[in-house]
Amino acid sequence: MIRFTEVIKVAKVTGAVIFITFVAGVSLLVNMFATSKVYAYKPAIDAKAAILVDASTGQVLYEKNVHTKVPPASITKIMTMLLVMEDVEAGKVKLTDTVRTSTYASSIGGSQIWLKEGEEMPLEDMMKAIAIVSANDASTAVAEYIAGSQDDFVAMMNERAKQLGMRDTHFANPDGLPAPDHYSSAYDISVMARELLKHPKVLEWTSQWLTEIPRPAVPEGVYPLKNTNELIKRYRGADGLKTGMTEEAGYCLVGTARRDDFRLISVVLGADSDEARVTQSIKLLDYGFRNFARIPIAKKGEKVADAKVAGGTKETVPAIVRTDFGVVVERGKEDFIDKAFKQQRLTAPVKKGQKVGEYTISLEGKELAKIDAVAGEDVGRANILVVIFRGIRNFFARLFGLTS
Repeated sequence: MIRFTEVIKVAKVTGAVIFITFVAGVSLLVNMFATSKVYAYKPAIDAKAAILVDASTGQVLYEKNVHTKVPPASITKIMTMLLVMEDVEAGKVKLTDTVRTSTYASSIGGSQIWLKEGEEMPLEDMMKAIAIVSANDASTAVAEYIAGSQDDFVAMMNERAKQLGMRDTHFANPDGLPAPDHYSSAYDISVMARELLKHPKVLEWTSQWLTEIPRPAVPEGVYPLKNTNELIKRYRGADGLKTGMTEEAGYCLVGTARRDDFRLISVVLGADSDEARVTQSIKLLDYGFRNFARIPIAKKGEKVADAKVAGGTKETVPAIVRTDFGVVVERGKEDFIDKAFKQQRLTAPVKKGQKVGEYTISLEGKELAKIDAVAGEDVGRANILVVIFRGIRNFFARLFGLTS
């Protein structure tokens, strides 16, 4: 006969085991969810090299052989257009300037609009020919106009590449025709593409599928331009950027597309055909828009921290960002972003706009982006009495453990 006390003992033990098992199970599930990572499926890109980046921050979202040096073909013209647009912005030239075609430019060969020796055209129309139909003759004419000679323009190209940190790049011409010592990489191309996109006028040209430019030198009086980049016709939000093709380079395409405030840049180098470079670019862009989200961090002029100032009329100065700032993260990881402000040592006086530190965004221990934080206002130098008073106050605060 089973005693009642034994039953109670068995029940207690069984209950304890069940409770412990339940707690362990819950703990395991919590730990799984806390430590699990969401990984986006990465597509297989059929090309020699490829990269996908966020246009705003340069964050790399996909990469394949990104530092391999390859011939860039007419992708080269991204740098050509960049130098022109920077000179326009600096006021050195105007898009209404007249560009005259030299004998050399008229005989350059390859993709062209068949410029005639001595033919004149506004700089903007030359740029449209470069951006839309990848005209080598227009590229050469523009290079000579900007620098005086093609050789001097190429020197400018290589200097700008160096400034941008393009370590896998060397240019030998402004058009991308095959030449010894003319190479770049997917990563470097993404860098100069991001820089070119700072000049939105370019997208007005690269987003046009069919257009024409006035041209008195031909019987029709106009010249038709049909875009070499089929991506803009086949992909929602696509509005650029540049194609390239030679036998040595294969089929290349730098694409860009924007959806809401999220812009991506894809680079596909060495594809087998025009169709392949477009489909592989679509695959990259789809991967980016589907699996990543752009998270706004701070608006232009927004305070991200208070920076301490030694010896100032104010003890802190608001640290603000100069531009809208955001990062791109895998969908599902938006709540795991870490923000940190690291200030410089500041001694008054501090001028408005002076760098006061860096604002860094990280995810799972990996730095995603960093931006300079600047002073939001002037802070003058405090007089000696204020400095002495603060010194005494801080001494007693530390003495009585009143400081954090």
